[in-house]
Amino acid sequence: MSLNNVSLNNVSMHSIKTLFPKHDIVYLALLALFLGVFLPMTLDIFRLNLVGKYLTYAFVAVGLVLCWGYGGILSLGQGVFFGLGGYCMAMFLKLESSDPESTKIQSTPGIPDFMDWNQITDLPWFWEPFYSLPFTIIAIIAVPSIFAYIIAVAMFKRRVGGVYFAIITQAIASILTILIIGQQGYTGGVNGITDLRTLLGWDIRTDSAKYVLYYVNFFFLMACLLTAQFVRKSKLGRLLVAMRGREDRVRFSGYDVSSFKIFVFCLGAAFSAIGGAMFTLQVGFMSPSFVGIVPSIEMVIFCAVGGRLSIFGAVYGTLLVNWAKTTFSESFPELWLFAMGALFIGVVMAFPSGLAGIYKSHIEPFIARSWEKLKRSAPTKPVAMAGSVSPLGK
Repeated sequence: MSLNNVSLNNVSMHSIKTLFPKHDIVYLALLALFLGVFLPMTLDIFRLNLVGKYLTYAFVAVGLVLCWGYGGILSLGQGVFFGLGGYCMAMFLKLESSDPESTKIQSTPGIPDFMDWNQITDLPWFWEPFYSLPFTIIAIIAVPSIFAYIIAVAMFKRRVGGVYFAIITQAIASILTILIIGQQGYTGGVNGITDLRTLLGWDIRTDSAKYVLYYVNFFFLMACLLTAQFVRKSKLGRLLVAMRGREDRVRFSGYDVSSFKIFVFCLGAAFSAIGGAMFTLQVGFMSPSFVGIVPSIEMVIFCAVGGRLSIFGAVYGTLLVNWAKTTFSESFPELWLFAMGALFIGVVMAFPSGLAGIYKSHIEPFIARSWEKLKRSAPTKPVAMAGSVSPLGK
């Protein structure tokens, strides 16, 4: 029994080391310290809430690393799943703030204000379940995942991929945006669902609430990073890389390629949905401007700048691009979109591996050389020879 226990422990330790190599543990720890300790200690609440908003986009970027970087599935419609998750959370928060007492000045109390403005007198049936928080939490994951599953089955079972799949996802993002804007009485239209104030009676607009929501966002992001790390270091991750390079060879080896693509696409959609829900909580609204083509392409740029093969680089890339967007769009609002496009083209052509590639090819070797020089230049303690007399001895 003892030998069996030892062998099982050795196998489990080997599995843990395979899934979480030492350098990846270091990268994760540094990211956790940067996001969880350094930024909250150095930024005021306004800037920290802004970083929290940026981190909600990082969920999408991490999902794109798995879909695009490892699986070779370029989706230009991830804003769809980000928006669906955000709208599910917004529906719950809006119903909570639309109780009869708060809406007594409306012609129909007890329904969201935009429904009253559009002369809707009864709450639609698909809004009813969102009175329940447990249902809302399930819907945040289930609705985008089911929608992604329908898209993936329709495309991948017919072996539609590459640029054709990217164009189709872009079209879906455009269609959903038009649908949301057109159904103004049910979705809030172009303004979206706004004026979200409380979560189970807890005011989410206070400074203390923003701190709490930042850390909730941070822990969910860490959980998604661990999940992504597990996927990319497992056999599934190796199969995704093989499918990206030689899909036909993997198929001829007996694997159902479409099933793996469907799974990773749905997983990326679930990550995006979690980010959308956290965005709604931190910002206090959700609108179709986060669902369409432009935000979806921006999310791909976040992933490309950070490195489409690095889940940690995707987070840094998201922070960097959004910081630049906030900073430069204030001074050059007309030129920022052109700069964003130029950034994407430049990264793809000059640095196809993004920030993570620059780190691995330039910074990491420099650190290694500096460390070796430091070790060589460090004074070594002399070893006393046998029979020698100490200078302090008599």
